[in-house]
This record gives sequence, C-alpha cells and structure tokens, in this order.
Amino acid sequence: MATSGRWMLWTLCVCFTAWENDALRINMRESFVEVVRGDYVILPCSFFTSTRLSRLNIIWTMAPFSSPDTPMQVIVYDHGQAVEDPSLTGRVAFRGIPSSADIILNDTRVSDGGIYHCMVNNPPETADPGIGELVLSVLAPPSLPACQWDGDIDTGGSVRLSCSVAEGIPTPEIHWDKVNPEEISLPINMEGDLSGSVQIVNVSSQTSGLYRCSASNVLGTEHCYVNLSIYATPESSSGILQAVLLTLSMSLVLLALLVLVLWLQHTGQNGKWRERKGEDERCYNEIRYTPSLMKRSFV
Repeated sequence: MATSGRWMLWTLCVCFTAWENDALRINMRESFVEVVRGDYVILPCSFFTSTRLSRLNIIWTMAPFSSPDTPMQVIVYDHGQAVEDPSLTGRVAFRGIPSSADIILNDTRVSDGGIYHCMVNNPPETADPGIGELVLSVLAPPSLPACQWDGDIDTGGSVRLSCSVAEGIPTPEIHWDKVNPEEISLPINMEGDLSGSVQIVNVSSQTSGLYRCSASNVLGTEHCYVNLSIYATPESSSGILQAVLLTLSMSLVLLALLVLVLWLQHTGQNGKWRERKGEDERCYNEIRYTPSLMKRSFV
C-alpha cells in the first residue's frame, strides 16, 4: 500500500514536471539595451514551446519613458504575416521568425527609447501567454546649447548668464567658464536637468570678457558663447568730470596768478620809467633857466 502510494506520488510529479516543460516560456536575453541614435539595434526575445507553430502569435509593444502607462504597438506576427506600426514602417522587422521573436530596429531615434514588452502565444497551449520585458535607451550627444544674458551691465550692477540645451542622453553636464582674457571656472546654478545659469554681482571693467557654456556627455561636447562688456556708470563719469573741472580750475588760478605777477612787474617798470622821466625834466628846467640867471648877474 505504501509502495503504491509512493508510485502514484512519483507519477504525479513526473506529469507536473512534464506539463511545466511543455508550457510556453519566454527568455529575454537582455534586460537593458543601449544604442547610439542613428544606429540599429536588436531587441532579443526567445521562446520555448512543445506545440507546433502553426498558430504562433507574437506582439511587441513599447511604452515611452514619458508616458509608461500608454504603450503603443510596435510590430505583430500573426497567421504567418508580420505587420508593423505605420509610424515605424521600414524601420522595424522580425529577425529569425518563427523560431525566434527577436526584432531589429533601424535608424534609431531618441523617441524610440522606452520599455518594450514581447508577448508570445502559441495555441492550443492553454498556459497564459509568455511576456518578457526590456528597456531600450537611445543615446544622443548634446544639442547645440543656447546662451543668453540679462541684467545691468553698468559698473556695480548684476548680470545673469544662462545656458540651455534641448536634448542629450545621458543628460548633459553644463559648465560655465570665462575664457578671455583669463580662463576661470564659474559656479553654476542648475535650473532643471538641461539648463544652468551664473549670477555675477557688482560687475566692473574686470568682469568684461568672453564667457563659454559647455554641455557634455559621453558622446561629445557642444559650446555657446557670450561676450560681456561692462560700461562705466553715470556716477563714475560724473566723478571723472569733477576731476577734470578741478584740474581746469587750478590751471585757471595758476594762470591768473601768472598774469598778476606779469602785470605787477610791468606796472613796476612803468613807474620807474616815469620817475626817470621826471628827473630828466627837472634837470632840463634847471639848465634852461641858468642862462637868464647868468644874464641878470652880468647886467
């Protein structure tokens, strides 16, 4: 009796194992796949079944990273025919059908990145369809960043330099540097994943120069530039004007003193000349009246 019970239990185990071996199984050889934008990529999906493939059905779907709850159909194999989504016509195809559910995706785009599901069903198997999942990441170099500035470029003002990039996978790193007349790395404030800015306060003539924004990832680096010129404020101009006026005033004072000295010197010379002339006239009068006196003495 005990022997008979063990025999029945062994038989059930063998049958259950055989049923599991006969059930459809999916094998996703990769769970994460990367490709550079523009290249082709193979998305692997292997399956195992003991049933004939006369009614094989394969469906590939993709859910974008931006909206994982709204998957779209990529390609379908049913009744011996493959039908791709119209938006992917000419870019997607099965590879190795019907023995493999692998697909190939050509001319990849950033929008192709997302979560892919491979679902295989092979009636008359009664097991649930096998479903496999993988993630496709389409790498892209940074796009050309856009640079701009705003603020007060008068001395003592504040200027903000901003830089943004439209795309890049992995997410580009953004850096700001002053490259001319001297190279200086600047601290940056990130404003989201794809933009960053630099705030420069109390600007002066030394702030003027060429500034560069760099967006970099593993596929490359792109740059944009801002040429910043700082102008003197009206207050500074007024100070310079005051200094010029003070210099002119001092010059005028010195000139007036010089004129006064020359005038005094000239006045002194005129006085001496008049004094000498008076003496000459007195001498002349004395000589003129002398003969008459002599005449009177002779008479």
